[in-house]
Amino acid sequence: MVLASSVLRHLRQPSAWFFPVLVLSFLLPLTQLEDRALEVARRLVETLLLTTFAWGLVKTVDVVQDLVQQHYRLTDSDNLRVRKLFTQLQFVKKLAVSLIIFVAIALILMSFATVRKIGTGLLTSAGIASVIVGFAAQRSIGNLLAGFQIAFTQPIRLDDVLVVEGEWGRVEEITFTYVVLRIWDERRLVLPLNYFIEKPFQNWTRSSSQLLGTVFLYTDYTIPVDAVRTELQRIVQHNPLWDQRVCVLQVTDSKERTLELRCLVSAVNSSQAFDLRCAVREQLIAFIQRNYPDCLPKTRTLTQPTDQPFTPGLAMED
Repeated sequence: MVLASSVLRHLRQPSAWFFPVLVLSFLLPLTQLEDRALEVARRLVETLLLTTFAWGLVKTVDVVQDLVQQHYRLTDSDNLRVRKLFTQLQFVKKLAVSLIIFVAIALILMSFATVRKIGTGLLTSAGIASVIVGFAAQRSIGNLLAGFQIAFTQPIRLDDVLVVEGEWGRVEEITFTYVVLRIWDERRLVLPLNYFIEKPFQNWTRSSSQLLGTVFLYTDYTIPVDAVRTELQRIVQHNPLWDQRVCVLQVTDSKERTLELRCLVSAVNSSQAFDLRCAVREQLIAFIQRNYPDCLPKTRTLTQPTDQPFTPGLAMED
């Protein structure tokens, strides 16, 4: 059912053009046209036949993509294997479509005698031309090779969560030359492929989508840490975003005026980890305000009486 629907959707229009042109190519020699008119018609029919055939091949690639996407879904919670496959599929699809279009255009042009003569002349000077093109397209070729490396070694994949240039987002598209990162606020960050080969970046879903979320609280030294730890456990146990792996509260630093409490909680992915962190932070602050208001951060000032009388004149001096 999926195959039939995909074939009907993608191949209906190419087939509506290809088969009539194919029939016309068989019937053309039977016509009573003059030699010159017959040659023009034959060239036109050959061009249309190659064009519609290439169109059909491109749409066949779309059919294959539909079948793969139907069998594997990115919406699953544990989709690491699917993201690997889709990253390779997207790159291979773009490469296949580019090759089909390139070969089709080459065949159409080479069917004309004038173009064949030009092509022969270009081949004789291919050495000099290749050097010039190599220098001119050095960066583009580097991006293309980086695309092959990314597609098969996969430092990044489709739907990976990355932190790049201080921005958090998901990989939305990988092309031959650049990567589109969908930022959390719906902006798009476009980066060249070479960036992910040459520069460091954070990949939060490299081997798993599970993530630890951190919440820092700053309180007075008089805070009962065990009570806050018990409240943290109660909060996460009633929160469906917690995946029941990690729930820890530790005193990680003692500053001049406050204690630093670090809460570690776990979730199945980065989005749920962020929401869980916000909920834990909000509820723990409310718990301290409600039960231990004196344990909020405070500044202490110690004043002592002096034996010397107050002298206004001296107090006014710098």
